[in-house]
Amino acid sequence: MSDRILGVACMALAIAMAVAAQSYVAEISYEPVGPRAFPMLLAVLLALGGLWLAFKPSRDAARYAQVPLKLVGVALATVFAYAFAFEAMGFPLATALMAVPVGMAFNGKPLKSLAAGVVLGVGCYFLFDRLLDVVLPTGLLAPLLRGL
Repeated sequence: MSDRILGVACMALAIAMAVAAQSYVAEISYEPVGPRAFPMLLAVLLALGGLWLAFKPSRDAARYAQVPLKLVGVALATVFAYAFAFEAMGFPLATALMAVPVGMAFNGKPLKSLAAGVVLGVGCYFLFDRLLDVVLPTGLLAPLLRGL
């Protein structure tokens, strides 16, 4: 039954995302897709996943009875905190700090989770910012990253 509840919640979130994305418009129309395409795509994928969860046959519901909901809650709260701290802290630092509790929720050791977060944060920053020319916030590390 919890699969069906999650499916309905995903569909409700997808509808909210689609409604919110309707107001996304570019000041200057220089690309054919625009800023609302990516959130709309995510909303469609989330709705499809929600539909699948809500209407699929539940043969193995007992398999998910042992899911550690406390750790899932920690990971979810960390991702929400990441979304709020992303702009102020900057992408590399926020990503590195987010990786610690999320990694530990999946049985990772704190130091290894931090190391993976640093590699992920800095690596993805340089990949997106320098190679793909997608501007990411540098936040607190702006003086350090400006020189690189």
